[in-house]
Amino acid sequence: MTKKSVVTEANEIQLAIKLINLGARLQLLESETSLSRERLLKLYKELRGVSPPKGMLPFSTDWFLTWQPNIHSSLFINIHNYLVEHAGVHGIEAVMKAYQLYLEQTQPGNSEEPVLSLTRAWTLVRFVNRKMLTTASCCKCGGHFVVNSFDLHHDYACGLCHMPSRAGKTKKVREDAAAALAMAA
Repeated sequence: MTKKSVVTEANEIQLAIKLINLGARLQLLESETSLSRERLLKLYKELRGVSPPKGMLPFSTDWFLTWQPNIHSSLFINIHNYLVEHAGVHGIEAVMKAYQLYLEQTQPGNSEEPVLSLTRAWTLVRFVNRKMLTTASCCKCGGHFVVNSFDLHHDYACGLCHMPSRAGKTKKVREDAAAALAMAA
């Protein structure tokens, strides 16, 4: 093994470790590193203490267009685009840095999972690069939001300016409200 290949392998392992710590799925690791599947499985188990989740990666653009995921996806893709355009960061490094900044801005609680996982963020960037998704400006607030590339975007109103009637009315919100009422009584 040459000195250069040892350095390259060490860099690949460091990249895999960073990705695993951010929550990457095995398919993402296989796509972004040149390490063998067996090596990645071993590394994942060593870092997480469990086997990686099984199943297919997201393959539909629909998830990114629903109300709450759209807001989070839009925040992420705007951070990503800024880093690519102004910080000279590209590829998986841009995805990782943008995802870390996204997590800092959304700050999910200790027991909560972020709305947007690293794998979904990586998939979003791939969908945008393949021109399946793009961003459009909201006609009311001027923010840029993820939209389907093939839809009409004239007079587009985002999910924050034109909130769906059931937005935010999740089971957890109802349970928290009921718990707060019970504590007050």
